[in-house]
Amino acid sequence: MRTPAENAQLALLCEVTATPKPGNVDRAREYPDLRFEHFMAGVVGASEGLRMAAAGDPIGRAFERAIEGMADQRGGNTQFGALLLLVPLVRATSDEDESSASSEELTPKRAAHVAAATTVADATAFYRAFEHVDVAVDDPPTDMEALDVRRGADAVPAIEARELTLYDVFERSVDRDGVAREWVSGFPRTFAAADRIAALDGPVPDRAARVFLELLADEPDTFVVTNHGEATAREVSADAQVALDGDLDPDALADDLVERGINPGTTADLVAAGLFVALERGLDV
Repeated sequence: MRTPAENAQLALLCEVTATPKPGNVDRAREYPDLRFEHFMAGVVGASEGLRMAAAGDPIGRAFERAIEGMADQRGGNTQFGALLLLVPLVRATSDEDESSASSEELTPKRAAHVAAATTVADATAFYRAFEHVDVAVDDPPTDMEALDVRRGADAVPAIEARELTLYDVFERSVDRDGVAREWVSGFPRTFAAADRIAALDGPVPDRAARVFLELLADEPDTFVVTNHGEATAREVSADAQVALDGDLDPDALADDLVERGINPGTTADLVAAGLFVALERGLDV
């Protein structure tokens, strides 16, 4: 029987092998400087941090270790957002708080409890994780310049002075970041993706590719918004719906987005997290 940390690694592997996931690296498509092998190495590197989360270590410490290991390859950022979703979900499998839910099933309530229970130390470790890899993020609002995650450890004094937990940090980012939105709202899209993956038939990577398109059609990808603007993100979502309707070849859309350098990375993160939840709930592989 696989451990939660092993299921998290398997989820990351199933996500990157799924194809087509328009705009993302998969087993059929790569970018010149970001290749399939980098994602495989990232999964291996993240293993210790995932095991720490499963053992009940603090979220921030486990996440920073996962990112440090993930970054030990030449491609740079491969799974930052996916790990930011997976670490609290893995941690939730060891959550023993009686008010959160049954200890036998991973639920939104348990995941939300873990997110809400984060500390200032978790927030500072999250910021230190940005020291290990470059991550594309939006400019913060003027009143949050001191909290810009791109400052890495230099932002820690401001975090500590304001006594902000990791949950507090994400509350301030929900309008701009889909992963932060999951954290503060109980991981709704993650669990919906898990249910959808479990309900579909066929090889798990094929199911993941289908759910990727559905998630992308349902909501503009915030990573695309960050890198290319709101209009492009909405255009990509509209194209995903056309592909779902059968009027556009998903492979053609995938080739087009890769050629244009448009990467719906947040959607891929949600698929990885959904795969993990589905695996924890008994998805057979």
